[in-house]
Amino acid sequence: MASPGYGKRSAPGQRPRTEHDFAHLLPRDAAVAAYIDGLCDGADISVKTLAKTLPYGQCALRTTLNRLQEAGHLRRGSECIATEEALLWVTRTFFSRTGHDDDWWDTFIRGDVPQEQAQAQAQAAQRPTRSRSFILLAALGRNTPTLTLSQTDCAALEPQVTEWFERGATEPEILHALTEGLPPRIHHAAALIRRRLLDKLPPLREASPTPRVVLRTLECRECRAPGNATAMPGGLCTTCRGTAPGTPNGPAGAVPDHGVRARMSAVRAGLVPRAERAGRTGRD
Repeated sequence: MASPGYGKRSAPGQRPRTEHDFAHLLPRDAAVAAYIDGLCDGADISVKTLAKTLPYGQCALRTTLNRLQEAGHLRRGSECIATEEALLWVTRTFFSRTGHDDDWWDTFIRGDVPQEQAQAQAQAAQRPTRSRSFILLAALGRNTPTLTLSQTDCAALEPQVTEWFERGATEPEILHALTEGLPPRIHHAAALIRRRLLDKLPPLREASPTPRVVLRTLECRECRAPGNATAMPGGLCTTCRGTAPGTPNGPAGAVPDHGVRARMSAVRAGLVPRAERAGRTGRD
């Protein structure tokens, strides 16, 4: 795992994995992409770390990561995390199983929800899902068979467990309250659990402030200059692509950036050495 603030971050709008996710890439690039895709968020995907695990050298891996940027699977950038104490910039390496164009990445860094994610959320909302409370109750009988509950019991006790979660209780705390010091014989598991959930209900806890992303930017893969996706097609800024800017900087008649060195060389060539200047002054 990488240090806090670094490492892989999965981009939103991921489609389900298939055998052909990276078939459009070169074999080495596809193998590295599949490996990164299988890592959890926060995993160290720096060139040095990847070289210790994968059968490729650092130069080859650096080239592959650049190609993954060009294909829209990877972007490097920063996020500004706001807490009550300060604003903190942390480095991010965003990875997407689905290749996206620069417009999609530009939408992503602005904080908008890309279209693919909105569709996935709509589909997920249509599928019935079990709550965290229901799953905890249904799993009680795995480790404590005497507390096995029926589906009807789980549905009836679900609101009580949800109240525990709303008060800041964790799953281990709830399990400890329900399973610690059980009597030798239990005649009605649902009644016992209902009684314990009521009698041992914890007080309301003040929730700690959750960090919130207030600003996000991308970086050029070569010079690390910040910018948006539109200004860095394929992850490269204008300077590193070798493309002349559309509008020259500076006042009218100013020497363009790429001509400064040539102009300075010409000026130096026209200067009279100090020794010759002293001689000319004495003769005058």
